[in-house]
Amino acid sequence: MPNTILSQRARDVASASNNLMWDIMRNPWCPTTKPNGYVNVGVAENALMHDYLLDYINTELDLPAKYLTYNDGGIGSERLRRAVAGFLNKHLQPIQPITGDDVVITNGVSAAIEHVSWAFTDPGEGILLGRPYYGTFIPDMSLRPGAVVVPVEFGDCDPFSLPAVDRYEAALLEFQQKTGRKVRALMLCHPHNPLGRCYPRSTLVQLMRLCQKYHIHLISDEIYALSVWENTVDPQPAAVAFESALSINTSRLIDPSLVHVLWGMSKDFGANGLRIGAIVSQNNPALHLALKGASLYSYPSSVSEHLASLVLEDTFFTRRYIQLNQQKLSESYAFAVQHLRSQGIEYAPGAHAAFFLWVNLGLKYRKLHPVETAQMDGDAIAEKVMELLLRRKVFLATGALFGSECGGWFRIVFSHRREYLEEALWRIVLALNDV
Repeated sequence: MPNTILSQRARDVASASNNLMWDIMRNPWCPTTKPNGYVNVGVAENALMHDYLLDYINTELDLPAKYLTYNDGGIGSERLRRAVAGFLNKHLQPIQPITGDDVVITNGVSAAIEHVSWAFTDPGEGILLGRPYYGTFIPDMSLRPGAVVVPVEFGDCDPFSLPAVDRYEAALLEFQQKTGRKVRALMLCHPHNPLGRCYPRSTLVQLMRLCQKYHIHLISDEIYALSVWENTVDPQPAAVAFESALSINTSRLIDPSLVHVLWGMSKDFGANGLRIGAIVSQNNPALHLALKGASLYSYPSSVSEHLASLVLEDTFFTRRYIQLNQQKLSESYAFAVQHLRSQGIEYAPGAHAAFFLWVNLGLKYRKLHPVETAQMDGDAIAEKVMELLLRRKVFLATGALFGSECGGWFRIVFSHRREYLEEALWRIVLALNDV
């Protein structure tokens, strides 16, 4: 079909989907069957607990006939919405207990992000997003809903600190003055992707006050809420305990109808393929009514709903799963950091959540090749490093995709089995030594 008969937005979607990552995912490395495949440490997947989860699912699965029907509709089955509410009540400790009626189920958190962007903005209106950010936030919020992502720059200011809140306000005012359009929401990734840190309660409180001041929505993406672990190798910065936005008393801070949390099975349960996400909004019935109308386009699989319900309803299993997962993440992070240190590769210390190492491969490449890089800036070096990584058949995500304020940074996903992670780290070192 000729591209010219598509709308411009459809052409943008086609262009965005034609990217290297999907080709790499179709050609995965295996030491025995596919030694020339790609080692992929660029996609946010947690493989550390797959066997544990599969053993449970394959033992417990007994699919009722109801799950071959449309079930309870597009916003999710009553059973799963109750299961998500009960599970999050135990682990997020909300001030106001979550009920099934507060939850909308989607086919993944990307769909949840798109839904809230569509619900809160008209095309051309803004959503604040601090840098660096999860790169797919951009198309999730803007590609079909038409919102404008307003990146917030921090310079030498810690993006998790109280002074960072002023940077959000400055970005909001600049956008509104330049465009004449409103900012409608602030998107927070908490715990953070790619920096792997949690926002202190004091910062969350100030962000709520900022949102109340301009009457904008606070969307807290808490998809890594239970993937918080002990950092045993970095003395500084000190870890901050994870506290959900729902655990903060909003009295005298913010209209509670402006606070929304996103969560899903993809990260905390290493189950990206289940495609189960959730929007939790406790005080905004108008949002729920709007989402019910649009839910046909994010209808979750009934089979996935059944599997997720089985897992979340089993308190003993989930408690043990979370404990083991956090232990394995801590061990895997320490292993990867020790390897980076042995090679003299700079990384951002202090991660204690999620699956990521934020590493400065550009700086290491410059040190190894001072003559070749003398006339190159950080972005050019990053492009060169990416080229060499792909030549070595290892895939990382470049900082440019995350809105990094400095060139040369990359994100490594360390939540892989030891053999796989070792192969990736070895190939990275080889690539850095290439010219």
